[in-house]
Amino acid sequence: MKNDFEKRFHRLQHRISVAQAARENAHGKVTLIAASKTKSTTEIRKVALAGVTNFGENYLQEALQKIKDLQKLNLCWHFIGAIQSNKTAAIAKHFDWVHTVDRLKIAQRLSRQRSDNAAELNVLIQVNIDNEPQKAGVSVDKLASLAKDIESLPRLKLRGLMAIPRARVDAAAQDEVFAKVAACHKLIAAQIGKHFDSLSMGMSNDLEPAIKAGATHIRVGNDLFGPRN
Repeated sequence: MKNDFEKRFHRLQHRISVAQAARENAHGKVTLIAASKTKSTTEIRKVALAGVTNFGENYLQEALQKIKDLQKLNLCWHFIGAIQSNKTAAIAKHFDWVHTVDRLKIAQRLSRQRSDNAAELNVLIQVNIDNEPQKAGVSVDKLASLAKDIESLPRLKLRGLMAIPRARVDAAAQDEVFAKVAACHKLIAAQIGKHFDSLSMGMSNDLEPAIKAGATHIRVGNDLFGPRN
């Protein structure tokens, strides 16, 4: 019999596959990011051995130890947590992607602190699509200006947007907010160019409407690793 992890992973793969098949326009393959905060290296290794190569971390110090311990697996590490100025040097050095850039100061620090010998750091702008005061992210009206400024910075590659919309009970309303994020992405892509190709949105509870709207990256924790202890 399949163990609990295999059952969860198979169910998640099926959900993603069905959602991709259902969307009207081809947006490319969806990348599954395993949201691995608080998870042990043993748990991460199990998920990696199942074929997942992208992992998202929220807490820097916890992440750095995992990156060191698992370096032989050649995983792709995404920083998906809030960014404090005093953390940018380590983020710029150790991560491949940063999803939560929401102000120019942070982007400038990441740019300065990324090594010339490293590949460009892939960055996403976090947009606060619902203008929630308790959430990070740039407002929609300031998005184009911030994107233009970040695009000019060396050692960074501006790849797209990230959003965490407020959950809606009504399915149509949930579809509408994800479509709004996708519309913002399309608008900025016309300004930036073809490399602005990534849209990070959708988690365990709302990955289907996110994929339907055009998500290229989804961030899944509990539905992959199991419920927190």
